[in-house]
Amino acid sequence: MSDEEFVIDNSAFMPLVRNGFDPVPELAQRRREQPVSRLEFPFGIGAWLVAGYADTKTVLGSVDAFSNDFANLTAATGGQATQDQDPGGLGFSDPPKHTRLRKLLTPEFTMRRLQRLIPRIETIVNDRIDALIDARSRTGDAVDLAGLFATPVPSLVISELLDVPVPDREAFARLSADRFDMFGGALSGLDAMTESLQFMTDLVQQQRKSPGDGLLGMLIREHGDEVTDRELAGLADGLLVGGHETTASMIALGALILLQNDDYAELVRTGDSHTVAGIVEEMLRYLSVVQVSFPRFAREDMMIGDTRIAKGDMILCSLSSANRDDDLTTSRTAGPGGSSPLESFDPLRAPTQHFAFGYGFHRCVGAELAKIELRIAYPLLLQRLPGLRLAVRNEEIIFREMSIVYGLESLPVTW
Repeated sequence: MSDEEFVIDNSAFMPLVRNGFDPVPELAQRRREQPVSRLEFPFGIGAWLVAGYADTKTVLGSVDAFSNDFANLTAATGGQATQDQDPGGLGFSDPPKHTRLRKLLTPEFTMRRLQRLIPRIETIVNDRIDALIDARSRTGDAVDLAGLFATPVPSLVISELLDVPVPDREAFARLSADRFDMFGGALSGLDAMTESLQFMTDLVQQQRKSPGDGLLGMLIREHGDEVTDRELAGLADGLLVGGHETTASMIALGALILLQNDDYAELVRTGDSHTVAGIVEEMLRYLSVVQVSFPRFAREDMMIGDTRIAKGDMILCSLSSANRDDDLTTSRTAGPGGSSPLESFDPLRAPTQHFAFGYGFHRCVGAELAKIELRIAYPLLLQRLPGLRLAVRNEEIIFREMSIVYGLESLPVTW
């Protein structure tokens, strides 16, 4: 391994590896026996892995005790992550900067504001279903639902939200996927972050000259004097990271669940909006496509559970593990369907306070937009293609081997 490569060793891969839909058994074992444990990376860099629900809630919800500031990552990696790579958005910032920037975005992501996007999202979803139909009619073969449907839908939604020029949208989509690929090592992901920020900075500068009708144009018209180009680029980059690859993975993995069980598919195809919304929530919990949280750093010496944490230590929360912790069901009164094991998918499960979008101060600002996309995509797909089925055996489905955002390499389907 060269000095320039920052590739985590096999033991540190564990929170990012799965067996199909399921986290590896070692993760559940740690949750039961050692809920706060050590991960060791190259170059002498280490982190604490938090695997349980209660401890994860504490870490994610305590901005006074834990910092998200990117400068901590620079220090923890011995300068491997440089300040030039600081994305400048919400994920790697603390109050008061985080508070100021989030206030700019929050009004645009209320349910009332998001309702206006529904007709356009429905059009995008229908257009991509048309693309599936066209591809199959041209070739007569199976088509890739992941590549032709799941990936383009959120990419187009975010592109239109930010008013990304049409010629740049393919590059825009690629930047998101590159950010989460761990095979090039952590520094490769940081390089992709730098490239993405430059793309967003160029977009912001274009919008400064001629503000469009999208979110960036609105922010520039209403708050242009309050934010720098780098801050706006960071906000746009955060929406790309939080709203594209994650939602694309959810669409594909959720579709796979439905195609593997006719009863589940029928519930979504014929169910009312409340039923579909409940199934989407359970998919978000069960799949937990964002496998680990943004890194947190202890502001002072402290205890997490029975484990002593030193000031400056890095903490990673395993969201996929916490979302299968039995303590999750006690966080809210269980209703019908609420008693099934959390290791299984239950479309009738009572609502849970899952961590698919994080928790607390840093909860994903675009969570409701992602849910709307999923609630539209699944029913329309099954209603327009009632004979939709897998074109390969279950054991031939190729899952992404290792990525911060879990997903499928492809999803061959036919009808």
